[in-house]
Amino acid sequence: MKKQILVVAFSFIFLGFVGVKLQKDRWVAPKEAKAIKNPVKGSLRGVSANKGKRIFKTRCMICHGPRGKGNGPGGKALEPKPQNLTLPIVKNQTDGELFWKVTNGRNAMIKWGPILSEKERWDVVNYVRTLQ
Repeated sequence: MKKQILVVAFSFIFLGFVGVKLQKDRWVAPKEAKAIKNPVKGSLRGVSANKGKRIFKTRCMICHGPRGKGNGPGGKALEPKPQNLTLPIVKNQTDGELFWKVTNGRNAMIKWGPILSEKERWDVVNYVRTLQ
């Protein structure tokens, strides 16, 4: 019984350290990005997401994969690896944070702000929200 308790306690400690490292390595948008509001409202989000899907297929899929899992052929050699966009760590971010990341890029991820219009970047954010 004591052995089992020690194993469980060690597991929690180990997972805690791993969790801290993962948290530290996350790409965090600045605080002000949280407040950026998605201008696309209600039923128009579906139309926007469809447009975003087309953009995603031509611009993002090469690295993020066809379903946004971060497993595209263009991302295999990248460090850090492209994010799996279906994970809670992405789903829990605000639209503003995702928009900021699409706009500004990081490392091997392209800075899409100068390439895609603001509307197109919101279309991509709205599409990413549909990924499961």
